[in-house]
Amino acid sequence: MSDQLQGEIDLQEFRQMGYQLVDWIADYLGHPEQYPVLSRSQPGDIKAQLPPAAPEEAEPLAAIIADFEKIIVPGITHWNHPNFFAYFSITGSVPGILAEMLIAALNVNGMLWRTSPAATELEEVTLDWLRQLLGLPADLRGVIMDGASMSSMVAVAAAREAVAGLDVRRQGLAGRTDTPRLRAYISDQTHSSVEKGAIVLGIGQENVVKIPSDDQFRMIPAALETAVLHDLAAGYRPFFVCATIGTTSTTSIDPVPAIADLAEKYGLWLHVDGAYGGMAAIVPEMRHVLDGVARADSLVTNPHKWLFTPMDLSAFYTRHPDVLKRAFSLLPEYLRNTETDANAVIDYMDYGVQLGRRFRSLKLWFVLRAYGREGLVARLREHMRLAQQLAEWIDAAPDFERLAPTPFSTVCFRAHPRGLDDPDQLNKLNEQLMTAVNATGEIFLSHTKLNGAYTLRLAIGNIRTEEAHVKRAWELLQEMV
Repeated sequence: MSDQLQGEIDLQEFRQMGYQLVDWIADYLGHPEQYPVLSRSQPGDIKAQLPPAAPEEAEPLAAIIADFEKIIVPGITHWNHPNFFAYFSITGSVPGILAEMLIAALNVNGMLWRTSPAATELEEVTLDWLRQLLGLPADLRGVIMDGASMSSMVAVAAAREAVAGLDVRRQGLAGRTDTPRLRAYISDQTHSSVEKGAIVLGIGQENVVKIPSDDQFRMIPAALETAVLHDLAAGYRPFFVCATIGTTSTTSIDPVPAIADLAEKYGLWLHVDGAYGGMAAIVPEMRHVLDGVARADSLVTNPHKWLFTPMDLSAFYTRHPDVLKRAFSLLPEYLRNTETDANAVIDYMDYGVQLGRRFRSLKLWFVLRAYGREGLVARLREHMRLAQQLAEWIDAAPDFERLAPTPFSTVCFRAHPRGLDDPDQLNKLNEQLMTAVNATGEIFLSHTKLNGAYTLRLAIGNIRTEEAHVKRAWELLQEMV
């Protein structure tokens, strides 16, 4: 075999291409308006430009990068665009991007402390920094997950482990007649990932009870208690409840203190999903959104949603790390720590599903240091100001209306021209309106349905979004209604 077919790519070529890519990234971040926010690709467009098999011979990096620009970029929906207002807007920030380069270069697997002590200990430190920024109690212990879906599933698993006498870790649930049916409670606005986690864990979709919400889309505590009492009378075992700080459709805030009272009264594990809205508590005047969360058994909040950290990084906290470890720890001989006292270090593989773990804490460390508390507060505060500005424009417009409160930086609304009150026609009008504004390539909105009404959502969260971007979105909506 020739030397050209062995070893690594020439480092001088890497250096040259690396400089070129940093220049490309800087131009991309500096001039996002050159791209349509929503990809114009049709199904199959990208695949049609790619060969059916990998190349036999090596190709130069320059050719690969050229194809990236020619084939891949047109198929990208630009989440990093300041006019991306769909779902929950996110940011790959400069410090986060730089950290991702180092994460890839180091290629760490942080499964054990000894497989990279810095990965483990930086995760401990950065999650504690974030805990302090959020004003959370010191007894919470954190672990980084890939996303809130995994974090919520882990919370359900911990809650199941905490049920006395169940011993599901050893005996499982299938085929048993000696255990009551477990019941979990969410609101009709809770993110679907919690229900999906219950399905994966064998709780069963029928045993995820959806509690109705009030006219502001918040879980109704009295309805929760009624459901729990009904299940107890039927011989079921209530074990888990999820409250949300910033629901996905409307960003409403569940009454956590009242839900915590019921969780304590009936022995439920209280998990709080603050994946989006929880981050607002960094802003001093928004600290109240986490009222009652100190009493929760677990909490998730996502720096990759609204703290300018590139995908993916979810911060999961619990007051019961021992229960979490009991649910997941499995220690074959080849994973035993040999250099240190096992009690002196954390092996994060013991606190979740994954064995392989990326060095995600490095990018959170970069972000927290590069912006500092003051910088983070200023940026989050500005996003909420922009949302309030848009809400005021909508409230003042005779042909538009808001359909939910705006506690954070997401606005839910619809076009409602005077004299048009048929629900089906209004739904059709708003669906057409969203399709039309998205087709311009200038902005990207998403939708939900609230009490049957087709609802437009404009979510502000990208670090580069300014008032001019929000104003242009509002102009487009008014022009096309």
